[in-house]
Amino acid sequence: MKNIAIVIDSLTGGGAERVMISLATELVAKGNQVTILSLGNRCDYTIPPGINFACLFDHKASKVDRFWQRKSSIAKLEDWFAQAKVEQGKFDLVLSNLDRSNNLLAQSTISSVYYIVHNSVDKELERQMKLGPLAYFYLLKSKRNLSGKNLITVSEGLKKEILTGSIINPKTIKAIYNPFDITDIQTKAAIINKEIPDEAYIIHVGRFARQKRHDVLFEAFTKVDNNVKLVLLCNKPKKALMLAKKYGVEKRLVLPGFQSNPYNWIKHAKALVLSSDYEGLSMVLIEAIAVNTKVVSTDCPHGPSEVLTGQLAKYLVPTVAPEKLAKAINQILQDNLILDNADILTKVNADEIANKYLALIV
Repeated sequence: MKNIAIVIDSLTGGGAERVMISLATELVAKGNQVTILSLGNRCDYTIPPGINFACLFDHKASKVDRFWQRKSSIAKLEDWFAQAKVEQGKFDLVLSNLDRSNNLLAQSTISSVYYIVHNSVDKELERQMKLGPLAYFYLLKSKRNLSGKNLITVSEGLKKEILTGSIINPKTIKAIYNPFDITDIQTKAAIINKEIPDEAYIIHVGRFARQKRHDVLFEAFTKVDNNVKLVLLCNKPKKALMLAKKYGVEKRLVLPGFQSNPYNWIKHAKALVLSSDYEGLSMVLIEAIAVNTKVVSTDCPHGPSEVLTGQLAKYLVPTVAPEKLAKAINQILQDNLILDNADILTKVNADEIANKYLALIV
């Protein structure tokens, strides 16, 4: 039995958070001891049985890695690991996720740490630059903190970006796809939910953030069959609705908010649409394929082109191209596709992915 810690900024609704819960679940099923340590005190997910869960701070922990708090935050993190060692033994593997966790662990004395890169470094920095120099240099320093560290990227494209770029010079780097328990996804997709509309709809799953380009999605939706609704599973439905009004599609939206089980919503959709500027792997595309829901996506860095291969490649469209996105949506609504044998499903099996993480332990 191996003792594994997963450190993450918080467990609010998001892709990295869901990935780590899935990985922890599979590692526990294999007989290992897993603790998820969240910096912040918010948790939107139900933690599966067998997984230890702890919060390092009793607040959102949104600035715990800033220069005026960094020293005390690192000390608190190191104290937590020291106490955990007394109670349950030394951790054989520590997996760090997202910038705040990375910044604290990278400057700590904690060993056996691998840092998981979930998103395009270049695109995140490009986006941050528009928010001003302070935001940009904070993120740039956060990424540079990963130099000399052991990295895991969630797609081959992300690995290539880092190796060919000049921002991060890793000690080691390895691409490991996110784990998916296909059987569990399909089981949850079959759960009856009376909130799901009977009428035809397409679906977008993702937090309301600039990266996800809801503006592009809404503009494209103005050119999609008027009989089709748009379901948004996002964390800020009120803000999404305000933006939708700008494009005149607010009356065609269904806004149930964040859903801990998005799979039955995805299963009943006519198609799932991704409109992002960038992704790491894009979990929702794989989850949709797993429940036999058709998918359309922007061909953004880096995941979609690794997911939509073969017959699905024609449903990749350029980023920031609402007319082409609309055309692809209208086309896929008419097409009949069988997704059971999609190539990606053989590459993301949770059992095999968990074994790849266990193989990191020396």
